[in-house]
Amino acid sequence: MLRKNVIAFIMMLAVAAAGMAFASDIYRWTDAQGNVHYGDRPTGDPSEERLAISSRPTDASTVQAQVQASYDARATAKAAAAASEPAGPSSEELQAQALERQEKCATYKARLQKFVTSRRLYKHDENGERVYLDQDEAQAARERVENQVAKYCSS
Repeated sequence: MLRKNVIAFIMMLAVAAAGMAFASDIYRWTDAQGNVHYGDRPTGDPSEERLAISSRPTDASTVQAQVQASYDARATAKAAAAASEPAGPSSEELQAQALERQEKCATYKARLQKFVTSRRLYKHDENGERVYLDQDEAQAARERVENQVAKYCSS
């Protein structure tokens, strides 16, 4: 709210300052090269003419009402956009997520079963050769797979 008031105040000052700039007379003249010039002081050039420019002060309440209307329109548009967004995932997305979860559950359960029944666990190094895990590494690997089973197989 404070930001709106500050912006409205700055706009009113700018409009008031612009209104003051038109308080003096404006003159137009053409120089020897044919260029048209404008100024606020007479030059005495024979082609000079005084322009009849009229202005009136800007009503601050009108400017403030226009600014408020702009803010209200933006807020309404933002609310309409938020209302048109879906509340949550669609049923198809939910089904796809459930299927993916079931597949991961089955994969990690099979891996855990393999870890439990295997006498020695190994991994492949960058050359594709087997590197057998020591007891601590094997236990850590089992715990990681158990955590994945708990994550994907719980309801």
